[in-house]
Amino acid sequence: MTIHRLNSNDRLSAAATFEALVFLSGQVPTQSTDISAQTQEVLAKIDALLAETGSDKDHILNATIYLQNIQRDFAAMNAVWSAWLSAGKAPTRTTLQAELARPQVLVEISVIAVRH
Repeated sequence: MTIHRLNSNDRLSAAATFEALVFLSGQVPTQSTDISAQTQEVLAKIDALLAETGSDKDHILNATIYLQNIQRDFAAMNAVWSAWLSAGKAPTRTTLQAELARPQVLVEISVIAVRH
């Protein structure tokens, strides 16, 4: 039983795998400024990390979405999220408002998936 860690630094790993399970750290945008673009950027990061671990968005079991301002940004984030998901493949999900690490970050998403 080996744990593999990807893109690690002194504080965290971007991903960790254990057997068939894949855990991604919260992914945040670095370039975009509005909620729709930030959500797209974060989902692209998730796609890339899942591919690197042998998984994909259709194998996500659970997602946790943190929004800086849920009242303002929930609908726009949800539109991007829904367009990204494959039909019939929606994971369990929790969405909540949180004070995020930097004021310019409007969304952070972490997921748990399985490898195929």
